Amino acid sequence: MKLLGNSNKEQQEAAAEEEDMCRTIEVASVVDLSSPPVAGDDLSLIPPLNFSMVDNGIFRSGFPDSANFTFLQTLRLRSIIYLCPEPYPDSNMEFLKSNGVRLFQFGIEGHKEPFVNIPEDMIREALKVLLDVRNHPVLIHCKRGKHRTGCLVGCLRKLQRWCLTSVFDEYQRFAAAKARVSDQRFMELFDISSLKHLPMSFSCLKR
Repeated sequence: MKLLGNSNKEQQEAAAEEEDMCRTIEVASVVDLSSPPVAGDDLSLIPPLNFSMVDNGIFRSGFPDSANFTFLQTLRLRSIIYLCPEPYPDSNMEFLKSNGVRLFQFGIEGHKEPFVNIPEDMIREALKVLLDVRNHPVLIHCKRGKHRTGCLVGCLRKLQRWCLTSVFDEYQRFAAAKARVSDQRFMELFDISSLKHLPMSFSCLKR
């Protein structure tokens, strides 16, 4: 009876410790687009929809358009990870060429529930590009910066040893009322074992 009591106490202490870890992990907040854009020399810097910093050299957003190009130039991007199957617009391609930005496209269909099918192999390949610091600074985006982008970032967080509570919290901050159970199930079941050998040099791993 005594041993059982000690075991229960240890389990409670372990659960409390994990809960504390979840609360103390810093999650990047979404840029408040209700604020007026920063202006200088008659030039407005307007971030794309749902723009946020993920980690050092990694950013996320919705689909950028020409109004966001000046802002994107300030990031000095080397790469963009594009998670939609549609061809990249000509104006965006011209921006990439003129700024020496490389495009990595992973065509994940944007179906709604219950027809969501996230291809694990594409997420795995996108993670390999994302983890390669030679591609940094890098911007990840889909259409709205919610579901496909959220799944890729969520799988990255698992590699960074975030607990699932924090992974889901960050996903829900961006998806809001559009959060999908299927996305969260995908992140929970995603197997990171084949990617653990890849080098990572992110700020949250150095704390």
